[in-house]
Amino acid sequence: MTNPVTPPYTAAPDRYERTPYRRTGRSGLRLPAFSFGLWQKFGSDYPYATQREIILHAFDLGITHFDNADRYGPPHRSAQQHFGRVLANDLAGHRDELILSTKAGNPIGPSPYQIGGSRKSLLSSLEHSLRDLGTDYVDIFYHHRPDADTPLEETVGALVSAVRQGKALYIGLSNYLPETATAAAELLNAAGVPLLIHQDRYSIYDRKPERNGLLETAAARGSGVIVYSPLAQGLLTDKYLTAIPADARAHNSAFLSPDAIDETYRQRTAELNKIAEARGQSLAQLALQWVLRRPEVTSALIGASSAAQLDHNLAALSFPELSAEELALIEEHGVHGTGQPG
Repeated sequence: MTNPVTPPYTAAPDRYERTPYRRTGRSGLRLPAFSFGLWQKFGSDYPYATQREIILHAFDLGITHFDNADRYGPPHRSAQQHFGRVLANDLAGHRDELILSTKAGNPIGPSPYQIGGSRKSLLSSLEHSLRDLGTDYVDIFYHHRPDADTPLEETVGALVSAVRQGKALYIGLSNYLPETATAAAELLNAAGVPLLIHQDRYSIYDRKPERNGLLETAAARGSGVIVYSPLAQGLLTDKYLTAIPADARAHNSAFLSPDAIDETYRQRTAELNKIAEARGQSLAQLALQWVLRRPEVTSALIGASSAAQLDHNLAALSFPELSAEELALIEEHGVHGTGQPG
């Protein structure tokens, strides 16, 4: 018996009619309202065929931005390698239509050169990422998190070098607080490499970017914002309203604790779910609409475990804007810190 041959991929001709695009700060770059993140479920513990199907379906829906990092897996770097395989086999002819981003700075091994913001760490990681992805440049290169042990000037200098060497087109910062981000942006501007975008966690249950001023800082400096975990690791879905399913992420995730899924969480989430149901949508769709309501937010990063889930999430764009009354109810029940340990 011979193995079935995978048919060649042909991109949907109407893909640019399906997803709106937003300008990234004051730059000329536009990103889709939803970008696709490979943070979870794109390591070697998930079938490659499913990963390929989801990535190609995302592109067919007009999602042109795919966000990666050297740390994503498991094991580390495997998500980049899997995307690189799809790029080589299916999307090579569309490279000029893709926005590929990667990040460096979070630990990926025991070596002191596999963590942090040193020139050695950042530029070595970028070289590995380019090989993993099978491309000679990424569109956006991020420092994944601040490094207090490395002078900011050194970190920024490495990011500038990546652009000047033609290995990155734009620079981003991830998980930076406004004060440090502002200092980095000033150094970047002085080198003639403006800060394109901030990446930070933001959801109805995690308001830090609006509470600490990052959204306003980005807008004032002309940078975009892309948010991750808009569904709060699944807390802003109906998955945990009555119990924790046996196969739920909460059982084995470093980012979501079963202890946080308490009665207070369920009461607040049930009220948010009522708001969504009254609008004829799911709680996940409501939560995605909510993060995109802010004009500072360029794009929201979403993942998916199936093409159907991706379709469901993108359908959030088809609903009317949230009214002032609905936003007030969300404010009442969507309390910052809900579902967070401690």
